[in-house]
Amino acid sequence: MPADLVQLVTSIAQRARAASLVLATTPSARKDAALLRLAELIPASSDSLLAANALDLAEARANQLPSHQLDRLTLTPARLDQLAESVRQVAALPDPVGTVLEEWTRPNGILIRKRRVPIGVIGIIYEARPNVTIDCAILCLKSGNAAILRGGKEIFHTNTAFAALITQALAETGLPASAVQLIPTTDRAALNTLLKLDTLVHCIIPRGGESLIRFVAQNSTIPVIKHYTGVCFVYADQDADPAIAEAILINAKTQRPGVCNAAEQLLVHAGAAPTLLPRLAAALIAKGVQLRCDPAALALLAGAPESQISAATAADYTSEFLDLILAVRIVPDLETAITTINRDSSGHTEAIITQNETSARRFQDAVDSAVVTWNASTRFNDGFEFGFGAEIGISTDRLHARGPMGLNELCTYKYVIDGIGQVRA
Repeated sequence: MPADLVQLVTSIAQRARAASLVLATTPSARKDAALLRLAELIPASSDSLLAANALDLAEARANQLPSHQLDRLTLTPARLDQLAESVRQVAALPDPVGTVLEEWTRPNGILIRKRRVPIGVIGIIYEARPNVTIDCAILCLKSGNAAILRGGKEIFHTNTAFAALITQALAETGLPASAVQLIPTTDRAALNTLLKLDTLVHCIIPRGGESLIRFVAQNSTIPVIKHYTGVCFVYADQDADPAIAEAILINAKTQRPGVCNAAEQLLVHAGAAPTLLPRLAAALIAKGVQLRCDPAALALLAGAPESQISAATAADYTSEFLDLILAVRIVPDLETAITTINRDSSGHTEAIITQNETSARRFQDAVDSAVVTWNASTRFNDGFEFGFGAEIGISTDRLHARGPMGLNELCTYKYVIDGIGQVRA
């Protein structure tokens, strides 16, 4: 591994650690001032940001990136406005640092408080997602953490432009410039170095394709918070309202098919399937969705266009397509739907569509996923939609954080003890 790369990344981590100790005790007003300045700089710098993004898009098209990746890569004036609004929303949220989670007094008189504190230094590794640079920077800053960002080569020019704005906002408001740093190379050796700096970096969050996330998890000596895939299910129950089912399914599958909270699997109750499935299939096909069906679904959709309907393979039932493709199965009852989801999903987001509250509550209780919705799209598993302002990622892990990660999930805690001279007997 090149010595200069090791030195570069180690130096970045050392500066981040020093900045994290400053941020841990920085008043909320100063952090918010930096965020609000960044919110001003984003629209004011739209021309330069869109120009940098155009360079990335040109390279992506030359490299024949698929359409769903191009969509994730693309900045527009509307998306920049949304990013600026996201920054303002995070600034307006309560500061989680210092919140007392619990407190109690022991018989000997000592007072124990469990207090929320920043994690410290967080490394975020991501691919073709320009919004991640801003989302992660603002959430880390607000929660008192230093951030080390390592984006993919597909988005390098855009990330560099965003990082310059973040540095400017920090400098203009008197916060350490090293509070948010972008690793200025996409060389894999730099990533390998970062993943071993467990004395300086406290948490790694990868965002991207399954291969990237697995590489990070397998090579990091630092704790990793992650989800590998988003194999999200929609289950249309026998008591589903057809209009609601159609609206939710179309949104979950087609609004942005290349994102992790898009629906990839449809289960339909056998009692509703003869009338409900043809309606859902027609609506999906009208949106260009290809349906990969089990034998029962194929039989019910015999009259559908052959170009849009095919027999599913076993692999289709656990696939994250990230495209206008949906696997379709008919199940005999609610319990089979629950069993199927717990076996075949990735534990990300699942939805039940039904007018039966008893069935809905059973589904929400029994399905073992990070987010479970009733009569709502899977697309709501999102930090912005949860009211977090943004998210640093979505976790399907079970320790520390699960689901969309906002400010509270970027904190740990410590115990603070007050006494008046007590000693242990």
